[in-house]
Amino acid sequence: MNPSPEPGAAAARPLRLAAIGDLHVGEDMRQPYRDLFARIAQEADVLALCGDLTNFGKTPEAEILAEDLRVCTIPVVGVLGNHDYECGQPGEVARILHDAGMHVLDGEAFEIGGVGFAGCKGFIGGYGRHMLSAFGEPEIKAFVQASVDENLKLETSLRMLRTERIVVVTHYAPVQATVEGEPPEIFAFLGSTRMGETIDRFEGVRCALHGHAHRGAYEGRTPGGVPVYNVARPVLNRDLGVEYALIEV
Repeated sequence: MNPSPEPGAAAARPLRLAAIGDLHVGEDMRQPYRDLFARIAQEADVLALCGDLTNFGKTPEAEILAEDLRVCTIPVVGVLGNHDYECGQPGEVARILHDAGMHVLDGEAFEIGGVGFAGCKGFIGGYGRHMLSAFGEPEIKAFVQASVDENLKLETSLRMLRTERIVVVTHYAPVQATVEGEPPEIFAFLGSTRMGETIDRFEGVRCALHGHAHRGAYEGRTPGGVPVYNVARPVLNRDLGVEYALIEV
């Protein structure tokens, strides 16, 4: 529980957070999100982007998105997704978006208006008792170690924060509830329980945001009760009839 404010202390102002994932900008697009970002800047205090920002992680795709981001006059935080890694140059994609004003989270943390943002891409591995363990062939152990290493980035970013309000941003899903609707056979490739368990170990996390699961559900919770929102663009369009989620933190 958060401590009660001192007598006479002003309550913290709610932060209006716009969130969207899975923009999938292609190199043949022209100003695909410029108008949307301009509208968001009028309605929100912060924009969070939850990965798969480009279609194949190509430099021209990142540059197109970067030009649109420059019209967004509010702070932007975000993570990369698996599509942003496809061409093997995620560092260059991140650099281009950073130069356009986006705070790219990859084990880092950022504070805006008294709210801390922690995040990383996340990784796969499965949920609950079906989560893959490091047993057997070296290839399986390496796969699980990659999931563990990515989760350590999330833990590191959470440890950096001292704010009473925290938002977690990932691409992969930290809970199974928000991937429901996808074929059960691919649940293990949509996220990992490890991230949900890490989120629950830290006080002050008000919500977690992710994308990736295009056919998943909008809302779920960690075992500890933290709200989790799947803000993949297809989910927002289908389930809420909106272009982006607007959440008060």
